[in-house]
Amino acid sequence: MADASKLKARSRLGAPPAPEEASRNLQAPEAAPAPPAPYVRRDGRSMRRSHRTVAFATRVSPEFDVRIRDIAERDGLLLVEVLERALDAYEQQSGR
Repeated sequence: MADASKLKARSRLGAPPAPEEASRNLQAPEAAPAPPAPYVRRDGRSMRRSHRTVAFATRVSPEFDVRIRDIAERDGLLLVEVLERALDAYEQQSGR
């Protein structure tokens, strides 16, 4: 082990303050604002089975995902049931 007794101590800062003079901010609780809630995608598979067998994959915006999942959760529907109803309404509106 190295002998540190021969090293010259250099202190330009002076002696540290006494504990009574030190700031008490380390004992205070943190008051940082809470970060925004992260986007959490809800899993509809666990709600119930639909016995549909054809896969239909697409990409949507996070806003669309939140909206359609809110509707499905509110009405107690599967995502596919919301899409089926939307398709029915679209066909009725367009007269096809």
